[in-house]
Amino acid sequence: MNALVATNRNFRQAARILGLDSKLETSLLIPFREIKVECTIPKDDGTLVSYVGFRVQHDNARGPMKGGIRYHPEVDPDEVNALAQLMTWKTAVVDIPYGGAKGGIGCSPTDLTTSELERLTRVFTQKIHDLIGIHRDVPAPDMGTNSQTMAWILDEYSKFHGHSPAVVTGKPIDLGGSLGREAATGLGVVFAIEVLLEEYGNLISDMKFAIQGFGNVGSWAAKFIHERGGKVVAVSDVTGAVENPNGIDIPALLKHKESTQSLKGFQGGDALDPNDLLVHECDVLIPCALGGVLNKENAADVKAKFIVEAANHPTDPEADEILSKKGVVILPDIYANCGGVTVSYFEWVQNIQGFMWDEERVNCELKRYMRKAFLDIKAMCQAYDCSLRMGAFVLGVNRVARATLMRGWEA
Repeated sequence: MNALVATNRNFRQAARILGLDSKLETSLLIPFREIKVECTIPKDDGTLVSYVGFRVQHDNARGPMKGGIRYHPEVDPDEVNALAQLMTWKTAVVDIPYGGAKGGIGCSPTDLTTSELERLTRVFTQKIHDLIGIHRDVPAPDMGTNSQTMAWILDEYSKFHGHSPAVVTGKPIDLGGSLGREAATGLGVVFAIEVLLEEYGNLISDMKFAIQGFGNVGSWAAKFIHERGGKVVAVSDVTGAVENPNGIDIPALLKHKESTQSLKGFQGGDALDPNDLLVHECDVLIPCALGGVLNKENAADVKAKFIVEAANHPTDPEADEILSKKGVVILPDIYANCGGVTVSYFEWVQNIQGFMWDEERVNCELKRYMRKAFLDIKAMCQAYDCSLRMGAFVLGVNRVARATLMRGWEA
């Protein structure tokens, strides 16, 4: 089941639980706007090349739309629609005043030089500048993009609208980026784990963790778990996997990955088949990579007691049912990985105020938002006798539906 079908399914179930009017349900599901533009640039050798850029703006009932821009050769419109919709519910779950959006360009960034990427980014911004904005739609980095991409968008947008640092988040610190933003998603995952385990009388230091994906999110999560005394017993990424039942020395693994760009050859553990990571012996499994990795083929073999979805849509609905019957507690992506967008909100607030926070304040505020959101989800689970995933969807959908109705929507 692809991401859009799964997301729509969860939304419709939440809408039924809430008893939403069918016309309102349809309105909430349909994107506010879908943008598709042609981006032609000269390459460094003088030849012209064209790419398709897009932006899906899902909902703005609760505030400006918010979501990443990705550069990837296989941009999937269904997935982007799903992720834009998920951002709407995600920002509502954590109760920040945003709606959802997503977008990008169908290109392979590794095949383009830095100057070509800059030209492509600037042309894309020229095509959509009048449809994004500080109080309209605020992009951020995603797959294949980074703080430099956001700096180019900021500069190009500002040529049309004046200096506007709040038009994008995930910027370089020197251009108004927030301290703590790089680590935010991983740290948010760890704050979510802490409050989840408290519900079961456990601490991070009591548990063993397996982490699929050792990029930005997985590496930061591993670092913070290690610092809190948790044992990370297995880690994998596209380069390989490593295990150590006594706990991997995460600082040493981070140094090894930085120097070799790979997990292979690390001396602090044994090589592991990456396909075995998801069914590795552990207490907490954290998928931090691709969607759909937990499915009906492998769900029955999962040994973890808790799954924390740091990736978007890592668990297919069929796997969800299998795991729930086994008693596995799943902390859903719609909540677990919202640390990044929460600190993006903090960055936006700082830019609008023209007053920057220190990193301690950023992290304290992130912890407060993550803990409050979990308690709000738990209250929904108790009120409607449902899973954490459905509790999160009910919470998010309800907040967006209420905002839509209060703004004067008519059936």
